[in-house]
Amino acid sequence: MHGLTNLKICVAKQAKLIFKYKKIKIKLYKTNAAIWFNKTCRIKQLTPNYIKIRIKGNNTRAQRTENIANRHRINQELRFLYIKKQRLNEQLYRIHLECAAHWPTTWNLIQTATDNNIHQEMEAHYN
Repeated sequence: MHGLTNLKICVAKQAKLIFKYKKIKIKLYKTNAAIWFNKTCRIKQLTPNYIKIRIKGNNTRAQRTENIANRHRINQELRFLYIKKQRLNEQLYRIHLECAAHWPTTWNLIQTATDNNIHQEMEAHYN
């Protein structure tokens, strides 16, 4: 990829398709990162703040119930994220086919430039 990082699209319909592809791919990357984070927390037996459930009481039954509720919430979150990932993969596949049909010869160049742009954005986001 020698210098083709910025694309200039003149027709609004073409720009809309590329933007839609880019938006879905970014959502997919963020969902993958959330899955990785939640799986890491589950393996290390940590509870993220957005999953914590507080139960009144200081006895062992209350603590055990709180632990079970937290594990259940993190499992439900992972299940939801996997469903979301599946849906985003299907949408990305459909938009990829649509773009490939729209630009049969240049779609590989457009996709490479868009993916490089997405990777730069995600690296800046995570740094």
